Amino acid sequence: MIAYAWPIALVVCANIIYQICAKSMPSNINPLAALTVTYFIAMVSSGVLYFAVNRGEANLLAEYSKLNWVPFVFGMVLVGLEVGFVYAYKAGWPVNSAAIVQSSFLAVGLILVGFLLYHEPLTWNKLVGVGVCIVGLIFINLK
Repeated sequence: MIAYAWPIALVVCANIIYQICAKSMPSNINPLAALTVTYFIAMVSSGVLYFAVNRGEANLLAEYSKLNWVPFVFGMVLVGLEVGFVYAYKAGWPVNSAAIVQSSFLAVGLILVGFLLYHEPLTWNKLVGVGVCIVGLIFINLK
């Protein structure tokens, strides 16, 4: 149970702090300049954690030899996520709805991706969930 729950708890906690950071980005800095520091810190943190977790058997160059296209595209996509949220907050999106709105659209998109790319079943529960997301978006955006 713990092995199943802790990754989601980590994602939720990290995402809360992430949204606070994105909303708190100084308005006078170019978000892309700030992200150079963000990703430098992420790189250093990842390296330290890699060696801490893999004590004695850590070989980063050997791991790099296993790379494919994914980490390169993933890096570009992460920049899009970061910049998108920072600019959304700069445009005036409230922190209590920006993430929910994007998550609703994301849920709908991932249901389609799961169905089309990974042949996951498209069930009535999922379709009802899409409807709930759409209704939720309507309620969230009512003034």
